[in-house]
Amino acid sequence: MVINTNMAAITSATNLDNSTNELNNSLAQLSSGSKIVNPSDDPAGLAESIELNAQIGQTQADNSNVSNAVSFSQTQDGYLQQVGSALDQMSTLAVEAQDPTKSSSEVSDYQSEFAALGTFITQTAGAQFNGVSLFGASSGLSVTDGNASPFSMTAVNLGASAYTAATASDLTTDAATALSNVQTAITKLASDRASVGANEEGLTYTGQELGVLSDNLTAANSNISDVDVATESTKYAEYQILVQSGTSMLAQANQSPQSVLKLLQ
Repeated sequence: MVINTNMAAITSATNLDNSTNELNNSLAQLSSGSKIVNPSDDPAGLAESIELNAQIGQTQADNSNVSNAVSFSQTQDGYLQQVGSALDQMSTLAVEAQDPTKSSSEVSDYQSEFAALGTFITQTAGAQFNGVSLFGASSGLSVTDGNASPFSMTAVNLGASAYTAATASDLTTDAATALSNVQTAITKLASDRASVGANEEGLTYTGQELGVLSDNLTAANSNISDVDVATESTKYAEYQILVQSGTSMLAQANQSPQSVLKLLQ
């Protein structure tokens, strides 16, 4: 029996220190809700979690861009509906102006309304959405989908010749030509509204794709970084018992050398 080196106490102290560290780590995880409290807990998992968080942020930003693009398209369509109503009325006026029973004065009245509607369409061509042209030749926006590929929207140009020819027509000089020009503009409008509808449909699918991607990335990150409270609570209870028993055993080990005193009596 030796008294200078108490191996039982040393071993008990080492085990107690390990159990205490595990208990503290378990407590930190439960209180933070994260399995990775310190980089040393899971270096590889931490690196992957950082990358996933970045991807989640990018995906959410992409989804926000898509939502704004949908609003852009819906605004376009709202304007185009009004342009369609104006063209419908212009076609009616062009037909009425060809009535041989109408006097030149009455045709001039029709032309006044026709010109006002044309001015409305011309002004609409300059409309903007948050400072971005709605109907310019380059009004087709581009957003990123879930594969980081651009989704390009078809542009709608109210400055196209089909529209300008209609708005520049004059019922007092040639109502038949004016009617033909308006009909061409209506055909062009139908095509443009179909393009806007296709844009909205494509954007809707892109937004849904990004939403699914964001959910899956979040789930993957959760598996890496979020603590399982039920499992960790069980470990916490285990480490508490080990710390308590380790403390008791260390006390017992420290008392063992005192038996040497009986040999010296």
